[in-house]
Amino acid sequence: MRVAADHRSPHDPIAGGCCGPGRAASVAMARAMARDLGPAGRQHVASATSRRPGRHGDRPRAPRDSVDLLVLGSIATGNPAQPLVGAMGVRDGRIVALGSADELAGLRGTDTEVFEAGDRFIIPGLIEPHMHLWSTAMFYGWTDCSQRLNPTVHDVVDRLKETAAQTAPGDWVCGELFDPSLYPGEPDLTAAILDQVSTEHPVAVTNASMHFIYVNSKVFEIAGITAETPDPPSGKFYRANGQLTGVVGELGGIMAIAAHLPQKTPAEIEVALRAIMDEAATKGVTSMRDALTGQLHGPAEFAMLQQLNQAARFSTRVSTAQTCMLGHQAWADAGVLPGTGDDMVRADAWKIVADGSNQGRSGYLRTPYLGGMGGNGEANFPVQQLAEYIREGHDAGWQIMMHANGDAALDLVLTAFEGVLAGAAPHDQRHRIEHSSIGHPEHFRRMAAVGVSPSFLMNHVYFWGRAFRDNIIGPERAAGLDRVNTAVANGLRVSLHSDYDVSPIHPLLAARTAVLREMRDGGEVLGPDERVDAATALRAITTDAAWQIHADDRGTLEVGKLADFAVASADPWATEPAAWADITFDETRLGGTVAWHS
Repeated sequence: MRVAADHRSPHDPIAGGCCGPGRAASVAMARAMARDLGPAGRQHVASATSRRPGRHGDRPRAPRDSVDLLVLGSIATGNPAQPLVGAMGVRDGRIVALGSADELAGLRGTDTEVFEAGDRFIIPGLIEPHMHLWSTAMFYGWTDCSQRLNPTVHDVVDRLKETAAQTAPGDWVCGELFDPSLYPGEPDLTAAILDQVSTEHPVAVTNASMHFIYVNSKVFEIAGITAETPDPPSGKFYRANGQLTGVVGELGGIMAIAAHLPQKTPAEIEVALRAIMDEAATKGVTSMRDALTGQLHGPAEFAMLQQLNQAARFSTRVSTAQTCMLGHQAWADAGVLPGTGDDMVRADAWKIVADGSNQGRSGYLRTPYLGGMGGNGEANFPVQQLAEYIREGHDAGWQIMMHANGDAALDLVLTAFEGVLAGAAPHDQRHRIEHSSIGHPEHFRRMAAVGVSPSFLMNHVYFWGRAFRDNIIGPERAAGLDRVNTAVANGLRVSLHSDYDVSPIHPLLAARTAVLREMRDGGEVLGPDERVDAATALRAITTDAAWQIHADDRGTLEVGKLADFAVASADPWATEPAAWADITFDETRLGGTVAWHS
């Protein structure tokens, strides 16, 4: 989960308390963005958007007996009833015909665009059902403190020192993606360590899980936080021997720091947002779900997405999950209701965060983490509060997206869902539980009974599996990480997600991991009983993921559906799963028109 804030104090009444900015702040931010997007203000992104075509409605329409686009080549539809065809006809952004080239030859008109795939393959656009667009954009360009680039913690400190040496006196030094769980002993970046980077610069580094931020003494001074400052609601200032350690945890704590972080301009945010979407498109993604909209700038975030897309079409479709912390009325007052928007930017869900990060030892567990560090983790809310948040979103018509990592968190979440949904009138809201990382078979039976479905961060297995097994929860519990097979055996439709930028957006890597359950370091298998077949894994990044984001018009290439597709180097339905992550993409199209190309 990624979180941040604007420049106001978290206790400023206009800012809406510790949970984020209020409507006045949101309107101000939206107006700033609107000003910046004037003709002169858009020059900074001209190079990034000049290659993007207009929306398909801007193109002259073909006669009704012909199509706007005729695609020829190897077309893997993802539909078992018609898995491979040689031609596809598209009119007004939707698929109107599938068959052989000869069968569709009569649909070619004088204005028809003909796209020949050659030795490439046409596949349905992939679906990323849980990523963090806004918070990633806010931290975009910060110093990379990941283990991938920094093999030791000393390397992280040296990299931050290099950044400090290039930073103007008194300005912030900011880093991201630090992950203690991938280093021996799980060391934190304490204030004492970050004071070695600088005592003049405020220094802040986000944890890869985005459930923690590490700061030096200067940041505490700027934020007015002392050893006597009480922990905020749903947050924690970690202490040792009564003194602040420099580690700040969970939403309430992070917001108290983030309120003082340097803010990007609207122009910088736009560049970051478009770059993130383009990055997703390079992996064949055509639709994504932002999993926490409104935490930074309130409802203005949704308005900004709409405005930016209208100025120059995005390279992916975006569905949003509104933070519950603002309350439904704040969203309603801003005109953001379930289904608000269009097929490019649409508000769909209601986000609640029940606990923290398992690799950060703040996910809420039934039994303690190994080594005594972190205890059992913590729940962000008691079950009664969770039920209130669920009821507010459910009654308003939102799909619930409930973050729950630990098994004790799943206990609370399912009890809350059962209490709210028992006897409720059935609606097609498709409530979800995000991550469901350390679940037991009974959890998935309860999900099936209450009518909610899980979405799994499969990269827990790939990137962190060894750390979970050896250091964090032990082999027995680690073998049950991300129980996709158990969920499917209970009749649940599942999706796979990245939680970007907790891990990279790469749906085919996630699908490969669901099939093989191989860990990155050494290729050992973690929890072989939870492996699934190739068809199930591919559905989890196409049709089932589309279903979970209320996008039934995507996920396969079928007549009547949107013509969202990717041009790939191989057909995953005809390729061994071990090779899926090596498939590359040249181009993606939305409604038949180019959205991104290499």
